[in-house]
Amino acid sequence: MEPTDNQQIFEMLAASLRANSGDIHSWLPVLSRKLAAAFPSRSQIFRGGFLGGGPVIGVMIDLDTWQFSIREEHGRMNAERSQIVRGVALKTERLSIDMWIEKLSLRLSEMAAENEREANAIRALLE
Repeated sequence: MEPTDNQQIFEMLAASLRANSGDIHSWLPVLSRKLAAAFPSRSQIFRGGFLGGGPVIGVMIDLDTWQFSIREEHGRMNAERSQIVRGVALKTERLSIDMWIEKLSLRLSEMAAENEREANAIRALLE
């Protein structure tokens, strides 16, 4: 992919992931389903309620050395990015939702530039 393609993918991803982020309660389940559909082996959806049968309360996506998670906890959103090496979190940082979306979009666009299979999954995420 050309560098301009990478930048376009980043911008499109950020816009797509930000869509409807103002209404967190409807945005989080949609985001979770999109990520799980595009990256089934890399993502995990968290559900509340008895035995996890309730509404979506979060999602985690493992992108090689970075793990991104966002969860609703006590009525507030908790967005984090962790640097993972050999299965151990070396650094975890809390991010604003906008910064989380930006960092996630950047990592996904980097992956699209590195690997055609990942690029196809990311294109599916944008549909």
